[in-house]
Amino acid sequence: MQVTYLSSAAIVVESDNASVLCDPWLVDGAFEGSWCHYPPLDVDPEDFDDVDYIYISHIHPDHFDPATLRRMDDDIPVVIHDYRWDYLYDEISALGFDVIELGHNTRMHLAGDLHVNVLAADACDPELCGNYFGCSWVEGKPELGSTQVDSLAVIDDGDHTVVNMNDCPYPMVERSMRQVKERYGDIDLVCHQYSAAQFYPQCMEDYTHAEKMEAKQEVILEKHELATEFIELFEPDYYMPFAGEYVLAGRLTPLNQYTANPPRVEALEWFRSHVDTDAHQCVFLNSGEHLDLAADRVSKPYEPIDQEAKREYVESELADRSFTYERDPMPSVEALREDVRPAFENFEDQRRTVGYETDTSVLVSLSATEYVELSFRGDGYDFVTEPDLSTYDGYVKVDVDPRLLARLLEGPEAVHWADAKIGSHLGISKQPDIYERQLYNCLGSFHA
Repeated sequence: MQVTYLSSAAIVVESDNASVLCDPWLVDGAFEGSWCHYPPLDVDPEDFDDVDYIYISHIHPDHFDPATLRRMDDDIPVVIHDYRWDYLYDEISALGFDVIELGHNTRMHLAGDLHVNVLAADACDPELCGNYFGCSWVEGKPELGSTQVDSLAVIDDGDHTVVNMNDCPYPMVERSMRQVKERYGDIDLVCHQYSAAQFYPQCMEDYTHAEKMEAKQEVILEKHELATEFIELFEPDYYMPFAGEYVLAGRLTPLNQYTANPPRVEALEWFRSHVDTDAHQCVFLNSGEHLDLAADRVSKPYEPIDQEAKREYVESELADRSFTYERDPMPSVEALREDVRPAFENFEDQRRTVGYETDTSVLVSLSATEYVELSFRGDGYDFVTEPDLSTYDGYVKVDVDPRLLARLLEGPEAVHWADAKIGSHLGISKQPDIYERQLYNCLGSFHA
């Protein structure tokens, strides 16, 4: 069995007679155009039309990328977790693919000697998911199953076992990890997240340069330390830190210096100095290179990226790119105001459903000077001009391009708030400087 690294979380796992392509994001422009690859990929989606199966872990566009799948043979079956909601199933089916939904911890034969087992990140325990994400298990219907949006996959050929953790967060995923360890025993390779695919700290508009740089290092260290938990529990022969590797494009390129997405060579040095190298070997691969588990060797040693060449590429190639919404006509403030009423009704329904209250107000920009103020206490909404932030007990101020806001208010089929946030399209200021997770979950329902 061998594992070929392509980009971010995209890998190919293959044996002598079968193959599966995992989370193929192979086209620039994920998250509303802001996420791109570096180095630029020298492979095309069509190059993988000969794989037997595709596995997609979850709906985030650096894992489920419609632009990539549209260029692939839709006769290839796609395997996903059997989520509570059919959003991922429906999106993939709409592209013409046959979708196979696997229940939690169900091992399925793919082709040849390859098998796959897909497990929910929360072990199909809605209370676990609720503890970490405030998901809708609070509806009081645990029988409806997993509410988490991520999964992990175990791929084996009878002799070797690869665990693909994707973006599964520790410690929420620990129970699923233990189920894998108990079922499979020895793990040859675990692929796991090690950096942050999030808006923090690069989108914090009220942070100074020094504060952003300090926060960046804190997040990187946190993610690295959490990653060691995967290694300690699975005790693999090899581990491959991956996923969340991207470069911001367009007008967002100045934010690249602040993303918690370190040069891979720095991460390699950190893991080699913090993990027992005799027991577990850290593997970083350049795009297109592979690890052969049967032969215990890599096709080519990892060559670190030239950071100066990367900066030149960003400045010369990526900085001039535009986002789709930037080609939309600029909406009037009056038109955005009209969209606020139905959007707030949906937001308020979600807030009441999950029973969330906070003294923090959310201010979303409609223009350079006007904002809509959202209450989390059932007090409705109001339009304010040049709000005096010192008068609020707590606030989260969200500055957004009005053209993107028009799409956000339209609904998730146009643009999802989570994608805009992860894509670094939102400018955030907040006091107190804490992350109220459920607040952002509710804000995700602020659409018509």
